[in-house]
Amino acid sequence: MQLWPNHDAAQKISWKRRMIQGEKLGYLVPQFPGQTHIFFWREIAALEAMGVTPVLFSTRKPPEGLIAHDWSDAAMARTTYLGEVAPGRALKVLPRLPWGELLREVRRDGLSVLKDIAICAAAGQALKDRCAAQGIAHVHVHSCGRAALIAAFAKHLGGPEYSLTLHGPLSDYGRGQRYKWRHAKFATVITRKLMAEMQAEQPEDLPPMILRPMGVDTDYLRRDAPYVPAQGQIRVFSCGRLNVVKGHQDLIEAVRQLRAAGHDVVLEIAGQDDEGGSGFRLVLDRLIKQHKLQEHVRLLGAIDAASVKARLLEAHVFALASWHEPLGVVYMEAIACGVPTIGTAAGGVPELIDDGVEGLLVPPKAPEALAAAILRIAEDPDLARRLSETGRARIERDYRASLGAEVIVNEMRR
Repeated sequence: MQLWPNHDAAQKISWKRRMIQGEKLGYLVPQFPGQTHIFFWREIAALEAMGVTPVLFSTRKPPEGLIAHDWSDAAMARTTYLGEVAPGRALKVLPRLPWGELLREVRRDGLSVLKDIAICAAAGQALKDRCAAQGIAHVHVHSCGRAALIAAFAKHLGGPEYSLTLHGPLSDYGRGQRYKWRHAKFATVITRKLMAEMQAEQPEDLPPMILRPMGVDTDYLRRDAPYVPAQGQIRVFSCGRLNVVKGHQDLIEAVRQLRAAGHDVVLEIAGQDDEGGSGFRLVLDRLIKQHKLQEHVRLLGAIDAASVKARLLEAHVFALASWHEPLGVVYMEAIACGVPTIGTAAGGVPELIDDGVEGLLVPPKAPEALAAAILRIAEDPDLARRLSETGRARIERDYRASLGAEVIVNEMRR
């Protein structure tokens, strides 16, 4: 496939000139703004501070129950939802796709690839048209799922170049990956572990890859007063999507064990399930009632960033017991706020938390170890203060939100 199909030389030069100038950047996030998307909003602000105008695209709006941020309405007003502008156009676009390449993906990965192609074809044309109308020469896609396929189709149809960010295991993002990666200008990958997996999985189809973890706004996420260790009651806070792999059930069990041993522990969990409250939340509700913890464990639902920060600053311990976690922005938020943090030694978390330095690590699916770690922080004020200070310093140095924006802009202009 040629780099600029269906364009004459003058159009190619025009696209490239706009890319070098960096006037605008297409910014594509699936189901934006979702409950975990504060990172993207911060990165958008960082891009704007660099003089780049992000033009927001998404596949579709999130379910109503997951729209929780105080900036959600502003974000949706700025976002073009490609699924809404594309209906009925797939039949016209399908014959123009690179079927030689795509059929190789089908033979390799199965017929399910055809469903993704059919869903993404018209959206790819819509993205190409919107970018042409607004002078956008590059689109960054914060996904390797269908959104990445949309961007790849847009490029094939004569649209802008694109780049990807890999946020988790490739198996989470569906099939047809080689086509998506082969035509990207570059990709950012959030952990060394994921980088190694990509290089082992499909080394012949990779664009230049840059290791760039996600980041947080360290100016906003900070304490105005020193951390004060627990005295009496131990306040534990957790935040994350309500899903079995986040391990909230293990944290609830750890609280049950601590209370049974006579320790005054309370837990608040912020986050919602993907069904807006009718999914895994019901499982957790039943578990809380089963252990008679209604007065001690609260499910807060999806709350905005200001509420998350307020609860972090009130907490003695932050804990997220994920069974697997690519990296975890919420860990960064807690550590940035100087809250002694407990994570699991799973996925890329050990790249962020060195046990005993930025926080404590426990095995996944181990409520007893979680309970012991909570008690260790509560009963050792010196340890708690040290974790608060050393963790904050690490986040300031290596995980500022602006770092990701700088990588995208620098590679876009390269």
